[in-house]
Amino acid sequence: MSGEEVVEIGGVSAPDRVDGRTARAIRTQRAIVDALLALHDDGDLRPTGERIAERAGVSLRALWTNFKDLETLYAAAGDRLIELQRAEHRPIPSDLPLPRRIEVFCRQRARMLEILAPAARAAQLREPFSVQLQRNRAKQYGRALKEIDLLFGAELDATGAARDQHRYALLAATTWPTWSVLRDQLELDTDAACQVMKRTVTALLAAALAATAP
Repeated sequence: MSGEEVVEIGGVSAPDRVDGRTARAIRTQRAIVDALLALHDDGDLRPTGERIAERAGVSLRALWTNFKDLETLYAAAGDRLIELQRAEHRPIPSDLPLPRRIEVFCRQRARMLEILAPAARAAQLREPFSVQLQRNRAKQYGRALKEIDLLFGAELDATGAARDQHRYALLAATTWPTWSVLRDQLELDTDAACQVMKRTVTALLAAALAATAP
């Protein structure tokens, strides 16, 4: 018999059994990650393994079979959050007038930060002790910096040697620590917090451009 022989087991070919097992594992992992994020969304910022497993509808043993420790679970949760953000993200044309770019950018950043918010509140409790949560934060910052470079690259380039200072000022104004102050400490609603972000970004870019004016 030429070619690869397929062994039938219980009426199902071996490759199909492997694929089915892999698919079930992926579904279980997704359920566990979504359960963790749902608990964060409910305000449970330090859920136990038992609560995560119960919310996911799996056994505690299945949880730790699929994720060997909290760090691997945090890595999967960070990837899932980026997936959820990408689903809501819309490209912003970089040739829009500056005021319009700022407005659309801030509205979108507000949406991205609201998706992130429950997990970010939970991460604040554990991040000093978790390398993976620190990596998750770095990924979020990297994504934000790429969009800042895309939308405001011309304005930043005009600042010359001070480019990184202005770039990081925009990053600080549009990422979780500042958003947390607006939403959690000052208790602003999303629209009001977004308006503060817009005012801050506008002022930062105006200051950058003023510094380069002849």
